[in-house]
Order: sequence, then C-alpha cells, then structure tokens
Amino acid sequence: MHIHSNSFAHRQPIPAEFALGATAGKDGLGGNRNPHLAWNDVPDGTLSFVLLCIDTDAPTDGALVADASTPIPVDHPRGDFVHWAVANLPAGLREIAAGSCSNGLTVSGKPAGTDAGGTRGLNDYTGWFAGDAAMAGQYHGYDGPYPPPHDLRVHRYFFRLFALDVATLALPAPFTAGDVMRAMHGHVLGEAALYGTYSLYG
Repeated sequence: MHIHSNSFAHRQPIPAEFALGATAGKDGLGGNRNPHLAWNDVPDGTLSFVLLCIDTDAPTDGALVADASTPIPVDHPRGDFVHWAVANLPAGLREIAAGSCSNGLTVSGKPAGTDAGGTRGLNDYTGWFAGDAAMAGQYHGYDGPYPPPHDLRVHRYFFRLFALDVATLALPAPFTAGDVMRAMHGHVLGEAALYGTYSLYG
C-alpha cells in the first residue's frame, strides 16, 4: 500500500495553509485545512481504514514550552502529539480532498462526527487547551501543526494509514488514537505512511 499527498512532498515542509499556527497568519494562525491524501495498492480483504496524524517531536516539558524566552534545544526529550484520528473509513475510499475535513480553526474544537465517511476521534489539542477557558473543549478531527515558535527542532508530522480486515472497530465515544491502536491490534492487513515537516522558529 502507498500513500501520497498533493499538498506537500514526502519529507518536505507542510505549507502554512495546512497548519494551525503560522508566523505570517492573522493572529498567528494558519489555514488549518486538512491536506490532500490519496492511496493505492490496497491489500485484498480490506474492509476499512484508519488514519492517524502524529507529531513525533512534541516537547515533553510543559514548563519549557510555556517559557517563550528560552529556546527549546534540539536534543530535548520528545513525545507524540496526535493531530488527527479517524476510524472506520470506508473500504472503497482512495482519496481525501484538501480542506474537506477541516478549513479554519473551530474554537473549542470540531464536534464528534465524520471525516470522509469515517468516525472522528479526539486529537491532543483537547488536553492542550483544557486549562484555557477561551479554548477548552473536545477537539475532534483534524487540527494542524502548531509547534512552539521557540523550538529549535523541526517537527515531523506522520500521516499513517492502516488497512483493516474489519469494517467497524469497537471504540468508546469519544475515542483517542490510543483507543484506535488497541482496537485494531490483530486486524491490520497493511500500512502506509508519509511525513511532512513544520517549524515556526525564526
């Protein structure tokens, strides 16, 4: 199975229109549109897909993230930050159009619903904004890159597609990427991935 995007090249920068944060955007915001994705060479017996977008370079020290006066070193310990989790995508789906699932910021998060015929899960802005009265809420679906502007490390955003041998995963409501990973264990027929990069430093 192979996946590609017309919105960015593999291992190359993601344009600001697909990010939540942007240096030149209004109020520091990007377009927050989901990028185009398409795939082929799907395994026989595929009954659904799962799609995840994960930043694997998220800083692990919240205090350091909050201190904008101190650059975050490249070698600072990193963790995952989930930007998109969609389960139960139809088996016949081969493409998601740019901007079809997210187009701009929804304050307090997009509601539960569907993206490209699949079920939206929570992304990690749910936890990130939990202490912000103006922004707190459940963030379903896609919300794009917004790395700390003082982070010296260029972040990588992995779009991972899984082909499954079940049409529907048994998931809680709402569900997280972790719930999806546990539920699809033993049901994966194939996987494809690509990543783009993004940085607000400098």
